[in-house]
Amino acid sequence: MTTFARRKTQNGKKGKKYIEAAKLVDATKIYNPEEALALVKKADFAKFDATVEVAYRLALDPKKADQQIRGAVVLPNGTGKTARVIVFAQGDQAKQAEEAGADVVGAEDLVQRIQDGWMDFDVAVATPPMMAQVGRLGRVLGPKGLMPNPKTGTVTMDVTKAVNDIKAGQVAYRVDKAGIVHAPIGKVSFDDAKLFENFKMMNDTLVKARPASAKGQYIKSLTVTSTLGPGVKVDPAAF
Repeated sequence: MTTFARRKTQNGKKGKKYIEAAKLVDATKIYNPEEALALVKKADFAKFDATVEVAYRLALDPKKADQQIRGAVVLPNGTGKTARVIVFAQGDQAKQAEEAGADVVGAEDLVQRIQDGWMDFDVAVATPPMMAQVGRLGRVLGPKGLMPNPKTGTVTMDVTKAVNDIKAGQVAYRVDKAGIVHAPIGKVSFDDAKLFENFKMMNDTLVKARPASAKGQYIKSLTVTSTLGPGVKVDPAAF
């Protein structure tokens, strides 16, 4: 379920706190990034350290192979969460992964463990030689977005870099069937400058990822929000 889908209560009606928070946002206005982030923090009413997320609606047709953008970016100030990383590797790569701080490292045994139902991790990394075995997990990991992929740097022989990047705050992104990219850029508790730096890095990354075949205005709309709070429209040109 996306963040936007979680905005409503089970009976389909918006809660009182959300309605009050939404009054702080002018739905007809497009804010500059700094204003939008400040407003997101002001409108946040969660009792926990909410995640700040962005949603880019792009002028892409994901049905076309050359417009299925996907990748990963290391945010300069992290995400506010330390990801649990597993690594499928053997020999020297397995040792390197353990030394880099991977939470679980394994080969055939790890594949079997996941087949048996264990899923207590956030990111999976694999060396190329292991992909023949990891491929058996496609139906389990694929729908959850956890399948290792070279485009996101999670299929690699350099497992040390992969683990370090993920632990440092790497965020994977991909355009969905509706042409939208959702991504976290930090926590409400982050100071404004650090949150803006992360936002700019994500924006710069997606702009650079624009396919040559994309025509017209690339970013159709951009919204930033907290986990439970209202969305705030942002002018991407203001970066």
